[in-house]
Amino acid sequence: MSTEAELRAELDRLKRENEALKTRPRTATSLKVSEKGGVSVYGLGRFPVTLYKEQWLKLLAMADDIRRFIDENAARLKTKE
Repeated sequence: MSTEAELRAELDRLKRENEALKTRPRTATSLKVSEKGGVSVYGLGRFPVTLYKEQWLKLLAMADDIRRFIDENAARLKTKE
């Protein structure tokens, strides 16, 4: 069983970690491997975008097409600030 001092130290550590997470820029993106082995991108919206490796590679191969589509439809597309 943990002593009171150990519990207080752990609580202090968790408080510092929580504050650090709160002060992180919300626009920062990060990558993680999901529990099921997919690639998750955090920081684009409220929830992560998770795809499997082959799906990401397929999407990345379409990068020029996606950019061209966005340019061609810029007047109809909205921007989220």
